[in-house]
Amino acid sequence: MPITDAAIKAAKPAEKPYKLSDAHGLFLLINPNGSKLWHLKYRIAGKEKKLALGTYPIVGLQQARQRRDEARKLLAEGVDPSAAKKATKQAQQAAALTFEFLAREWFAYNAPRWAESTAYKAKLYLENDLIPGIGSRPMKEITRPELVGLVRKVEARGTLNAAGKIRQWLHQIFRYGLAKGVIEINPATDLNVVAEQAKAVRHHPHVGFADLPELLGKLETAKIHFFTRCAIRLLALTAVRPGELRTAPWSEFDLDAATWTIPKERMKARRPHVVPLPRQAVAILRQLKEISGGYALLFPGQQNPDRPMSENTINKALRLMGYEGRQTGHGFRHLLSTELNGRSYNRDWIERQLAHGDADEIRDTYNHATYLEQRREMMQAWADSIDALCAGANVVSIKRKA
Repeated sequence: MPITDAAIKAAKPAEKPYKLSDAHGLFLLINPNGSKLWHLKYRIAGKEKKLALGTYPIVGLQQARQRRDEARKLLAEGVDPSAAKKATKQAQQAAALTFEFLAREWFAYNAPRWAESTAYKAKLYLENDLIPGIGSRPMKEITRPELVGLVRKVEARGTLNAAGKIRQWLHQIFRYGLAKGVIEINPATDLNVVAEQAKAVRHHPHVGFADLPELLGKLETAKIHFFTRCAIRLLALTAVRPGELRTAPWSEFDLDAATWTIPKERMKARRPHVVPLPRQAVAILRQLKEISGGYALLFPGQQNPDRPMSENTINKALRLMGYEGRQTGHGFRHLLSTELNGRSYNRDWIERQLAHGDADEIRDTYNHATYLEQRREMMQAWADSIDALCAGANVVSIKRKA
């Protein structure tokens, strides 16, 4: 017999769950805690299944019967109402999924795999450009012209490198959404086709070896912070990446062993790197230790010692010294590579000093040699040659006490 509203209201909880049955598989489950839940029992493909239809009294008797009838219509068409309900719920969730939600999930997934500098930059552009621009937009509604407009705003600032990174990250975020199944197309593909073309520039310019005495002489007299002066000297002596140097903590250095060990988390190639320190570099580091040794970082920020020196500090100092377009912090790596290759040093030693992988992927995979002792001799000879050159030019050497 069909149940009535009066019977439902009169139903009291018992020690065990029990049912009040209606017609065509509809029933109300009365639980010991007093909850009353609508269910539909049905069979499909020879299997018995149940479909939840809501909670009484939020869903009344007539509404429960209406939902039962809608489910039975799907069954008549060969559609499983449970599967249809799940698909509808997923479609609703996908339609409501915003760019900000997915972008933050993508960042949290990838950040542990990135170098610290990469994670920092990705976070910066997410917060400053991507999320303010399209963060509240549902992923499924975002179009390619909308993304082009977003990148155009970044290009208009003249920051074409940043625009390129943003195009790359947009593509990755939407690919992440494709892989999760929450979107069906990637509107961030081919954004580079309409990218503003950068003017021809000389990447990472650097002076020649013979020009080092003049550069180091100007470094001594430039009105720049002591930390900045030391950082430029260390770049010339070690050829590490500027980002690896400015964010370095003291815990990575063993000055007695003249060794700097950078963990893989801070390296571009995601593998640890050991830097042999020539005597001149150790002397500079011992001077620094007297000043910043009480902080975690080698080069603590002037405003906040828990944050590293700004990434623009070194190149700004070189510009103030008159080397705009002639020398950058990264350019010291090119200078060392050019000079040491010209001196016929073993190519593997030089590439390992620069923390480069081998162009031959198979060889790179199996070549785990660090050539530390060979590199130690090579880098000491490099530092000594700078001193000799400066002495010949009557310029204070790079190991001079500041």
